Amino acid sequence: MASSSSSGLTFKLHPLVIVNISDHYTRVKSQEHFAPPKTNGDASSSLPSSPPRVFGCVIGVQRGRTVEIFNSFELLYDPSTDSLDRPFLEKKQELYKKVFPNFYILGWYSTGSDAQESDMSIHKALMDINESPVYVLLNPSINPAQKDLPVTIYESELHVIDGIPQLIFVRANYTIETVEAERISVDHVAHLKPSDGGSAATQLAAHLTGIHSAIKMLNSRVRVLHHYLLAMQKGDIPCENSLLRQVSSLLRRLPAIESAKFQDDFLMEYNDTLLITYLAMFTNCASTMNELVDKFNTAYDRHSRRGGRTAFI
Repeated sequence: MASSSSSGLTFKLHPLVIVNISDHYTRVKSQEHFAPPKTNGDASSSLPSSPPRVFGCVIGVQRGRTVEIFNSFELLYDPSTDSLDRPFLEKKQELYKKVFPNFYILGWYSTGSDAQESDMSIHKALMDINESPVYVLLNPSINPAQKDLPVTIYESELHVIDGIPQLIFVRANYTIETVEAERISVDHVAHLKPSDGGSAATQLAAHLTGIHSAIKMLNSRVRVLHHYLLAMQKGDIPCENSLLRQVSSLLRRLPAIESAKFQDDFLMEYNDTLLITYLAMFTNCASTMNELVDKFNTAYDRHSRRGGRTAFI
């Protein structure tokens, strides 16, 4: 398997695809977990089974050299023949074409730590739909030390190996692309209340921790870029014009936050946030005082019914 692709295509992956693949894998794994155990007397049935693999198609659009993967749908896989259920695929393709007329099948997805030899047969079977399908592989294994997404995108290239032309998988670079609806959805999922009934303080602490981690990561990446540019300026590493153009494009955006319009919009947003914070504080204080008055009235009524003479102030 080659290290990187040389096709020059730009891949943009939307979060909905990652969520769909993860949900597909989670459901299949849960179904296997609750399935009745095998009782065929085979000794291998008592051994732990390998993680399940799920399969599906990814759909989207291709504009020139840019491939944007928007969505995905599940497929049926026959492990005895290492092939996909073709009638089911054609039916799903027809249904999705009615809902998303501008989307086309760009390739397929699966789960696992790495691409397998049997994956190439599935890849070749989809070439009659897309002559150059893309392969999205999600690694469901949890690795706390890994910072990057466990998603790999492969392309297929024809290489001559031992005098024989063969198709092999090569890695392709990609970026995460989101639209407004996806950003709102992801933010909503990130701020869902914990299932164990965590308090508002716990949720606030988790939110602030996430913001702190994001700022810390941004700071570390800016430092890496700064050290890289210094080393390039000193001549320790070769000059890369493509990287310099990207840095220049990034720096041109900085003066936009120094304009008078930005300051006015920023102060307006800042004042609105402070106003909402103060209103929430006043509401919380009024609610606390209301509870205190209710407790006082309850105690006073109980004391009055008992004929007490002690005066409540």
